[in-house]
Amino acid sequence: MDLSCFKAYDLRGRVPDQLNPILAEKIGRAYVEVTGAKKVIVGYDIRLSSPDIAEALSSGLMAAGADVFDIGLCGTEQVYFATSHYKMDGGIMVTASHNPKDHNGMKMVGPESRPISSDNGLNDIRDRVLEPFADAPEQGRYEALEVMSAYIDHLLGYVDAGSLSPLTIVCNAGNGGAGLVIDELEQHLPFEFVKVHHQPDGHFPNGVPNPILPENRAATADAVIEQGAAMGIAWDGDYDRCFFFDENGRFIEGYYIVGLLADQFLRKTGGGKVIHDPRLTWNTLDLVKAAGGEAIESKTGHAFIKQRMRDEDAVYGGEMSAHHYFRDFAYCDSGMIPWLLIAERLCQSGEPFSSLIDARIEAYPASGEINRTIDDPPKVIAAIEAKYSVGAKNVSHVDGVSIEFDNWRFNLRMSNTEPVVRLNVESRADIPLMEEKTKELLAEMDRLNQEG
Repeated sequence: MDLSCFKAYDLRGRVPDQLNPILAEKIGRAYVEVTGAKKVIVGYDIRLSSPDIAEALSSGLMAAGADVFDIGLCGTEQVYFATSHYKMDGGIMVTASHNPKDHNGMKMVGPESRPISSDNGLNDIRDRVLEPFADAPEQGRYEALEVMSAYIDHLLGYVDAGSLSPLTIVCNAGNGGAGLVIDELEQHLPFEFVKVHHQPDGHFPNGVPNPILPENRAATADAVIEQGAAMGIAWDGDYDRCFFFDENGRFIEGYYIVGLLADQFLRKTGGGKVIHDPRLTWNTLDLVKAAGGEAIESKTGHAFIKQRMRDEDAVYGGEMSAHHYFRDFAYCDSGMIPWLLIAERLCQSGEPFSSLIDARIEAYPASGEINRTIDDPPKVIAAIEAKYSVGAKNVSHVDGVSIEFDNWRFNLRMSNTEPVVRLNVESRADIPLMEEKTKELLAEMDRLNQEG
């Protein structure tokens, strides 16, 4: 049996050769045997193969003795929400997020929506799939569970309704599932939504929803300009990540959104801890300190950030890859809470989105993440570290290597999920310096790679 769909954090693979209903049924059985779960939330995304895979998964869960609470078509964060809100033993979302349309996958959590990844059960589930199964003495039961209304109430709890005023907002669901939530939220908010690629459609007539790809941004940016909107939002297919455009249709780097959300959250809580990743940091450190909070660096990746947030009881965590985590959301990531907070900030400040961001980009210009395919990543990273650590103010290994000087810094790390090296460079209010150092580092990486 091909088990290549089991990855470090979740399951993803091509349907039907790497993931299909037969395997899904076995995964359901193995999940119960490994975790001991008795009550499990199951949800699925808009992909054409998702209902069949979710049904087979549910059959396996019930055959192993677990009760299945089916929340139907939803986003990943609704599985997180339902698992923690209804105090279930676990949850499984059938989704392949932004992978090609002939792919599918699963994201698994345990009690309190704690992630299940390769270091805490996912590999055990994979290994268990290969062994024979016997039915549980008592089959689990099936129940359809309506979670949308409780979820919408929860989302609205993050903003002060009295401070909201009319705004025009472009929202691009990319034919994923986000549009269903916008339609529900719309009834409670004074905003006018301009809906782009709004209908859920697993055929993905406008391409797979992945707004991090520059070629996928034009539809949102153009609509913002045409409609004179205050901002644009675009989501990936299972809407656990959201991406922002200002009133000029400019795509905002995720790094600056982390700082803005940290600031907005700390204003509400009057302080607290904020977790951030080590790739780009100075803007976040600056804003968190000014708002009376404490910034804490964590290794990149949702399993690491969620665990660190629990350890520190942090109010908010942000990654520049557009994952935003909230203590009151079971420390999980949401693609809906961030834009609500930013819309609230626009209403409260009366300033255009661009003015909230421009000052931050000027203070801390950044390269954005640049990926390079490198034959021997550890060797290249070690050589760069040896060269640049001479005379550096600080060298850190929280994730890859971060090297800091008085007026610029960079982070170089191996991807957790693909065979590339990722570079991020930033400076203090000096765009030419940031650009010069970015070019210099990329040239050095190319040279080292060619040397082999």
